[in-house]
Amino acid sequence: MFYWLLKRILVGPLLRILFRPWVRGVENIPDSGPAILAGNHLSFMDSIFTPLVAPRPVVYLAKQDYFNGRGIKGRLTRWFFLATNQLPMDRSGGSASEASLNAGLKVLGSGNLLGIYPEGTRSPDGKLYRGRTGVARLVVEAQVPVIPVAIVGSDKIQPQGRLIPRLRRVGIIFGEPLDFSKYTEMSEDRFLLRSITDEIMYEILRLSGQQYVDSYASSVKTRLLTESRNRAKDSQ
Repeated sequence: MFYWLLKRILVGPLLRILFRPWVRGVENIPDSGPAILAGNHLSFMDSIFTPLVAPRPVVYLAKQDYFNGRGIKGRLTRWFFLATNQLPMDRSGGSASEASLNAGLKVLGSGNLLGIYPEGTRSPDGKLYRGRTGVARLVVEAQVPVIPVAIVGSDKIQPQGRLIPRLRRVGIIFGEPLDFSKYTEMSEDRFLLRSITDEIMYEILRLSGQQYVDSYASSVKTRLLTESRNRAKDSQ
């Protein structure tokens, strides 16, 4: 109920006035039944704009850190994410990642739309990075269609490190559903999972027009952070 209050009455109308989102391909979202919305990730606000224009609620797997904050700000952040249909996702690997996968399967098993960012983290520079194969595992195990999503311009609205968003237009493009139903009981085939993931990323690339980098965004972020720290040390 609160999700619909936010979208229809409390926040949604204001966001539409301020950012004037444009949308294409919304007819590609099925009227009912489970599906995965797999999109690029440019800004914190991506998980707000996509559900804003989607005709059905979207449940996102969000970074675990958003649910572990302390103090008043931490509690408010956790409350907001839970109230807007977002679930914590642990990316540390092993059993934690398996639990996150199972949470996604539960969402799909209930007939809902699951939103996921195959890159695993926000792009550090607006480029599209290599997808992680968790999205492919969800596709194969749940046997659901994948709708590629391209978010355009959200990195200009709220770049990393900027607290107050700029008032600029943002676009959301929903591509035609991808069907991988012929691959059953093959969720452990890592070559197949990589192939499916790459196909999904290609469709996102085609819709978004971004430059593609065949590296993981998290690795690039780590390298950039290390270089920044080294430069800081050299300047001392």
